[in-house]
Amino acid sequence: MLSPQWLDELRMRTTLSAVIGRTLRLTKAGREFKACCPFHNEKTPSFYVNDEKGFYHCFGCEAHGDAIRWLTDQRGMPFMDAVKELAAEAGMEVPAPDPRAAQRAEKRASLHDVTAAAQEWFEGNLRGAEGAQARGYLGRRGFSEAIIREFGFGFAPEDRQALKRALSRFEEPMLIEAGMRIAVEDKEPYDRFRGRLMLPIHDTRGRVIAFGGRILDGEANPNAPKYLNSPDTPLFDKGRTLYNLHRAAAASRKTNRVIVAEGYMDVIALAAAGMEDAVAPMGTALTEQQIELLWRMADKPV
Repeated sequence: MLSPQWLDELRMRTTLSAVIGRTLRLTKAGREFKACCPFHNEKTPSFYVNDEKGFYHCFGCEAHGDAIRWLTDQRGMPFMDAVKELAAEAGMEVPAPDPRAAQRAEKRASLHDVTAAAQEWFEGNLRGAEGAQARGYLGRRGFSEAIIREFGFGFAPEDRQALKRALSRFEEPMLIEAGMRIAVEDKEPYDRFRGRLMLPIHDTRGRVIAFGGRILDGEANPNAPKYLNSPDTPLFDKGRTLYNLHRAAAASRKTNRVIVAEGYMDVIALAAAGMEDAVAPMGTALTEQQIELLWRMADKPV
């Protein structure tokens, strides 16, 4: 079993565009490279390669991965063969395999399992005694039961260790990597989201990849930000994600438009009013990649 640190070192020493450029014609696009996606048929390029971040991403079919994934998915190489090829080019020795570690890794849950479990827990909290204040806030905002269920509203309690206890089947490093816990030097890690109304953020396949949390008692925490998002993780890249895209894309095909709102609550208010083709950026300025996603849905986003 190869350690995550060793694999990270291999990725760092590999220039992704050079690996992909051997079998795909890449064109420079700002700080990235672009090409027509090799994983599906398309006439205009929506496949991007980013050497800084070390991954490729297709906005058309959602193909996403690093240099190893490219060799396994595109060239059909077994995982270890791909690793050996890249290691030889990077001048790195491949460590001898440990079969027991490989078995442990296969049993380990994925980060998607972490975010799915967190979402289930947040939703349960909203329905329980601790969620009364959050339910009151949603009532005052006029959101119906159906909208609350559809958008997956939840609640994160104030306790700094509550999520860790609830998700104890996952190891601490996974909870940190998924953005659910914050690691600090010399102290016990703590839950990122506390005392907040929670909303799941999904990928285009409808899987939970991150969360947004709205503070409920601003007076009690005057220095806390009103909205808090998950950090960038292996699942979530906020500059390339639009909130509600997985629902809005289907609605947009019927209406031939897409509405861009400022934040999640605006999107949900629009959906509650019957406009289901709305999306929002993740609390940042609209990025070039997000505009590309919008143009795929409609010629003139509103």
